[in-house]
Amino acid sequence: MSKENYDTKLVLLETLPQEAVKSPTIPVDVFMQEAENLFVWAEEDKETLLAKGLDWQTYAEDLPTRTGACRYAQAIWMKERYSQEEAAKTWRKESPKAYEFRNDLLADLRFAFRKRPDLIARVRAIADGEGDADMIQDLMDISVLGKVNAPELEKIKYDLRNLELAAQRSDTLAELLAKANGTTLDNSKAKEIRDRAYTYLKEAIDEVRDTGKYAFRKDPERYKGYISQYKRR
Repeated sequence: MSKENYDTKLVLLETLPQEAVKSPTIPVDVFMQEAENLFVWAEEDKETLLAKGLDWQTYAEDLPTRTGACRYAQAIWMKERYSQEEAAKTWRKESPKAYEFRNDLLADLRFAFRKRPDLIARVRAIADGEGDADMIQDLMDISVLGKVNAPELEKIKYDLRNLELAAQRSDTLAELLAKANGTTLDNSKAKEIRDRAYTYLKEAIDEVRDTGKYAFRKDPERYKGYISQYKRR
């Protein structure tokens, strides 16, 4: 059901003005539970709220759909956040081994090409530079240079399978690094949509609560249902 709500509201969420979009100020699961509680509470006061000008269909009646959309958007965001954190963890484990492998390959090429100044210059150019992206590119460059000059490597009885492995690891590491930090958690599309779904739900909650607090300002028993219990605590 939440996915259906999300699909129903997605186009509308994407068209919300950027300046109106807010990030949650309370835990999203708590916020959604309060929205569901508010819907049940407000239904008992429908006539009174309508009499005070509440657009029932737009706000109160739409609360469950907006809540469902927010719930699904939150689930997508949490899934992305988890997989990015997992990728970052894997990268921290794999990258030291990849650097060592790259350095070993460079040492192999320097030895194999020691009598070829032209090739040594190419190796020196590959070794130049620093950083993760550079290391990943180095593995691919080493693979290409080694394969083109395989006869030189064969003279030192070199295992040419290392060159294929270098290319494979370059591809794998590039994908892993992109997943780990290619999209920062704060700027991801999933978070953006979650914040939009939260903002859209908050609009309805605020409208129902404001009307309810005004309508029942002299009735403490009904008034209490229009206050955020989380913020009250």
